[in-house]
Amino acid sequence: MLVVIKGAGDLASGIALRLHHSKIDVVMTDLPVPLAVRRTVAFSEAIRLGSTEVEDVKAERAENIDEVKDCLARGVIPVLADPEAEIVKTMKPEVVVDAILAKINTGTTKNDAKMVIGVGPGFTAGKDCHAVIETKRGHTLGRVIRKGSAIPNTGVPGNVGGQTIRRLIKAPTDGIFHPEKEIGDLVKEGDRVGNVDGVPVYALTDGKVRGLLQDGVPVTKGLKSGDVDPRGATVDHMTVSDKAASIGGGVLEAILSYAGERL
Repeated sequence: MLVVIKGAGDLASGIALRLHHSKIDVVMTDLPVPLAVRRTVAFSEAIRLGSTEVEDVKAERAENIDEVKDCLARGVIPVLADPEAEIVKTMKPEVVVDAILAKINTGTTKNDAKMVIGVGPGFTAGKDCHAVIETKRGHTLGRVIRKGSAIPNTGVPGNVGGQTIRRLIKAPTDGIFHPEKEIGDLVKEGDRVGNVDGVPVYALTDGKVRGLLQDGVPVTKGLKSGDVDPRGATVDHMTVSDKAASIGGGVLEAILSYAGERL
């Protein structure tokens, strides 16, 4: 079975890990300049670096179908700079998973594959996809929704360590982002973590820098540019989060439960 995952950020990568470990072939797509902040657990880094590893799985940038096939033959996840996911049209996968996490549907339809899964808000099972996976932290995280939609986006991230919105690092203005900290660094509230064309970017809470954009990324005011985990040094920033793993389990369940009927 071949699955194309649109998006290669940290949540999409948690999905990819679950599927890869279940012996399902995975191809991922993302932007030419990825915007994932949790880069130590994002396969999108393969686009920038040529190759990367998340936990025990390797990914490589692929430029064409021949390179995609070569990666799959070697047990490596191919990642393409393919924002429109044109690879879906040429490879015709059995399953498409939209894990862009745009909070809206940017163009995915039920006709993209025999099985189409939408991750998070913006999709309606039975209308533009066959199943939706809940992404909101809480009792229903990772659940497979076979009719209807995920909980609407509130604009407020889930509570982690007693913090919600203050966990986020956002660009203060339009410009080019330059980090001044590294992922894994411990910071205090008010510490500078980067700048946008010289305008400082500050941490709004104590904790561990769990995500931060790479140097040189163009940003717009308010764009998520990183995050600080208030749980601090105890947090493992080198393995996928509980949220990503839960969502990945939901996608795997959806694929297996629909496989007999639709594939």
